[in-house]
Amino acid sequence: MRILLTGGTGLIGRAMCQHWQRQGHDLFVWSRDPAQVPRLCSGAQGIAQLQALDGSAPLDAVVNLAGAPIADRPWTAARRDLLWRSRVALTRTLVDWMGQQATPPRVLLSGSAVGWYGDGGEQWLAEDSAPGNADFGSRLCVAWELEAERARQWGVRVAVLRTAPVLAPQGGMLARLLPPFRLGLGGRLGSGQQWMPWIHLDDQVALIDHLLQHDGCSGPFNACAPEAVRNADFTQTLARTLHRPAVLPVPAWALRLALGEMSVLLLGGQRLVPRRTQQTGFAWRYPGLAGALKQLLGSC
Repeated sequence: MRILLTGGTGLIGRAMCQHWQRQGHDLFVWSRDPAQVPRLCSGAQGIAQLQALDGSAPLDAVVNLAGAPIADRPWTAARRDLLWRSRVALTRTLVDWMGQQATPPRVLLSGSAVGWYGDGGEQWLAEDSAPGNADFGSRLCVAWELEAERARQWGVRVAVLRTAPVLAPQGGMLARLLPPFRLGLGGRLGSGQQWMPWIHLDDQVALIDHLLQHDGCSGPFNACAPEAVRNADFTQTLARTLHRPAVLPVPAWALRLALGEMSVLLLGGQRLVPRRTQQTGFAWRYPGLAGALKQLLGSC
């Protein structure tokens, strides 16, 4: 296939490029710095503008994973603007361009996040649950998905991935947790009772490919492992995997003071079930947290 990818230099994008390169697909990565694409994205060609593809052979698929990191720094007004532009505005530009093509791509697979549900407390949440809309993160995801859904007017199949924190030692949440936990300085966040969805990087890659290949897959899909765990369970399992204690909790008040509204990402949670994902026949390689961390961290 001919595939256009946004967010190709990120954690998931780099893994997708490696996977698709092995399958022999033609890959194009829309990037602010296209010169770095061949080095970071195996077998991909970087483009600085979508118009570089005008007049070329039609694309089979667009995979939209772009977005500035949401948990790197507090949500100041400037940061909110960047997060909105890098997701909502970029997706709007992408979808508008798709609609201008003589032959639009057959499928758009667009990123979203479990933050779409907001803080769900103890409620079980599936893809047909209502959005959160109580915090900036959930409003951002709702607007992001709406922009992607506009592609349907041109006959494009649209699948939306509501992705949980992706576990990989080389990036994302797990990479940030490893230094303190390896020193025995890790612990639960707040009460530790908040639900914490997650997914192994290999399963995230496999799920994106699965949804791309199956023409009947349309609408939202929860990209998370089927095993639901609380934050306290997650931190204890991570500590055991590293053969370290986890006895230094971070108080909720300290997180709220340091992070403001962004603290909802750590103190809130989603008791998530990937119901529609399971119904597609997708099979997880790492459905349980202990097995996933053991594979990722080995004998660390």
